[in-house]
Amino acid sequence: MDQAIAHYLDIDASAAAALGLIDDLERSLFHISRNPGASSNRYAHELNLPGLKSWPLSRHPYLVFYVERPDHIDVWRVLHGQRDIPGWMREAAGTQTRPDQ
Repeated sequence: MDQAIAHYLDIDASAAAALGLIDDLERSLFHISRNPGASSNRYAHELNLPGLKSWPLSRHPYLVFYVERPDHIDVWRVLHGQRDIPGWMREAAGTQTRPDQ
């Protein structure tokens, strides 16, 4: 998210765009916390990462990737929707524990 915020600051030269992104992310995280099962598990199947879910930000082209735990939500990544998400997540998963662990 730091890179995305810096990008919005660079292209608009104002804090308004970056703050809009932060607000959008906060709304999405609130939604996920209240409705963790309402998200897509498309990438869980595609990447063979059981439990991985994603939820899109409403006004920005980003996806929140997370795993629902018994007592919390474990946010893994927030990625731009136009990235090669399967390729990037495979690479990142090699350096982390699997979401089902």
